[in-house]
Amino acid sequence: MSNNDSPKHKTRSKISLVASIIVGLILAFAGSGKIFGIGEMPGQTMMFLSQVIPGFLYIHVYTFVEDIFLPHFVPAIELALGIFLLLGIWPRFMAIFTLLLSMVFMANNSWLISIGMQQFPSCECFGIWEKMFGTLTPLQSLYIDIGLFLLSLTIILVRPGGFFSSPGWATMLNQRIKK
Repeated sequence: MSNNDSPKHKTRSKISLVASIIVGLILAFAGSGKIFGIGEMPGQTMMFLSQVIPGFLYIHVYTFVEDIFLPHFVPAIELALGIFLLLGIWPRFMAIFTLLLSMVFMANNSWLISIGMQQFPSCECFGIWEKMFGTLTPLQSLYIDIGLFLLSLTIILVRPGGFFSSPGWATMLNQRIKK
């Protein structure tokens, strides 16, 4: 029996696959909702950033962060991470970026909870999808962010194979292209 056929390897593969699918779906859902509602900027995010970025630096990066980075890059990053995880392309590598992203989201939601949720009762995490499916409170969003964090750790620690290992279909496609 080869190492890839062992029960332990198969169990680890299934666990990391389920974790990758869950994280990928959440990120793809959140990213696409923000992309379709492009330019929408949650007020609580800018308020949070104004509290954590030093004032002199915040003034210089404010326009870039508010007008370009948050409404355009963050949704694209979420969507790309989600798609890569769903396709199984470099899941460990993508999970590291998801860890970082979820830590920022956790900090934002923790801050919202700490100041009281009266001013911002919803997280606005899923863009236009919230209009169809309903909104989440910052506490509910924090639970999702913690779940993303834990599932990303699971992908990193449990997934068998090398750090940049590719799924079987991608390896076969690459071999056919090289022929």
